[in-house]
Amino acid sequence: MLADSHCHLNYKGLIEDQAGMLARARDRGVTAMLNISTRESEWDAVIATAEREPDVWATVGIHPHEADAHPHIDTAKLVERARHPRVVGIGESGLDYYYDHSDRERQQASFRAHIAACRETGLPLIVHTRDAEGDTAAILAEEMGKGAYPGVIHCFTASGAFADKALALGFYISISGIVTFKSAKDLQDTAARLPLDRLLVETDAPFLAPVPHRGKTGEPSFVADTAKFLAELRGETVEQLTTATAENFHRLFAKTRA
Repeated sequence: MLADSHCHLNYKGLIEDQAGMLARARDRGVTAMLNISTRESEWDAVIATAEREPDVWATVGIHPHEADAHPHIDTAKLVERARHPRVVGIGESGLDYYYDHSDRERQQASFRAHIAACRETGLPLIVHTRDAEGDTAAILAEEMGKGAYPGVIHCFTASGAFADKALALGFYISISGIVTFKSAKDLQDTAARLPLDRLLVETDAPFLAPVPHRGKTGEPSFVADTAKFLAELRGETVEQLTTATAENFHRLFAKTRA
């Protein structure tokens, strides 16, 4: 059992041979893939892939880079599209102050709209955060005070202190192929101590291919390499880690069990 908790199956690099890419993932034991959307124009295609493939599910959301271009996407629109049986999460959303492709206040407003949609639907929030730990943690905590909602910090690269704050709020943490990079010592230290029952693995394909595939287009089959590295890092068997992270995936994204 292996679950790729975050991938972009309709992006360039994967969409050209989607059938082959999915077959390679299944051959390596991947039994669940979450196809993430980042802008409204992707929603139909992302959902269509999930309708066609029984082991693929979809999300609806607006990436922080796209916040300026989507002022019309509010909580009501997210909730409406999230009614689809194959939509199991809201996002990815969050804050990205590294590139600042969208105004920070607009990012924050969009982020809060996504959280409200999670609260209304009960679906988990997929959080993107880069160079914005303080504001991300503050908004997550403030919004949690308005009513609980589930979620995951995707492609975790933040500090150990931020991990502790996310865990305290009940969030899961998803580790990508970045953990296999030699330069990722701080991330490795954090990943080694995360509770096994709050851990997910992902590829963020077509990005961030792990060692030994660095430089290649990432694809969901590579989640097996990240899981193997992570198991060795944590002193667990590959079977222990893959089984636990797959179970965690279906617990968090409970609609996948329907």
